[in-house]
Amino acid sequence: MTVAPDQLADLLATAAGVLDAASAQFVAGHRADSAVAKKGNDFATEVDLAIERRVVAELTKLTGIGVHGEEFGGEPLDSELVWVLDPIDGTFNYAAGLPMAAILLGLLADGEPVLGLTWLPFTAQRYTAIIDGPVRCNGDELDSLQTAALSDSIVGIGTFNIESRGHYPGRYRVAVLEGLSRQCSRLRMHGATGIDLAYVAAGVLGGAISFGHHAWDHVAGVALVRAAGGVVTDLAGEPWTVSSPSALVAAPGVHEQMLDIVRSVGDPKDFL
Repeated sequence: MTVAPDQLADLLATAAGVLDAASAQFVAGHRADSAVAKKGNDFATEVDLAIERRVVAELTKLTGIGVHGEEFGGEPLDSELVWVLDPIDGTFNYAAGLPMAAILLGLLADGEPVLGLTWLPFTAQRYTAIIDGPVRCNGDELDSLQTAALSDSIVGIGTFNIESRGHYPGRYRVAVLEGLSRQCSRLRMHGATGIDLAYVAAGVLGGAISFGHHAWDHVAGVALVRAAGGVVTDLAGEPWTVSSPSALVAAPGVHEQMLDIVRSVGDPKDFL
């Protein structure tokens, strides 16, 4: 489905207003206790649930477009148009009192991210983009990403447990980290995928790796990085889609170097 630029601009403005209104609730609930146990040792707080209910209700009312949220699901991801929401990206950080937490909201049109909004209420940063760019922070236009070198780049990487299994076992993740550490300027583990992606789009990070597959962690950030002129694939180098098992996002040049390192590590199945 093709969405006209003026319609995207209107939807972005509406969505920004909804997230602005939810930000006070986000800040007030800092260090909230676990309310819902999820797979493994993951959890959701009452604030996750409350913000998702609020944002879903307001977006649906104001835009007429359904929402797929992390906590309650909702509109199918293959809908013609669908908002994708993570009410609190970095829930462990949020509950522990760390400020690296965000609200992520993206719009998919036939599965392609066309809008991205990443709100960091504790640091007062609001990243927005329409797919053709530019990326803005608090309304100010950011420079597009230029070709860069991994040796000059800070790289964000997803969290792990050395004994974890799954599609990307802990030992595989360590091997990727080891390879990156030999070539990049610095590694950082923020514990919030959406923040890593937003910081790549803003040129703060040169690149980032997410070992996760959840659409709500990625849609907003993928829209931001693409709008900034960055490269987005999965760890196999295939173009990122909502069904991708992972994400590798970076500035031009940095992405190619990171992908070479990931490929040199080998098949994740060999680390089980």
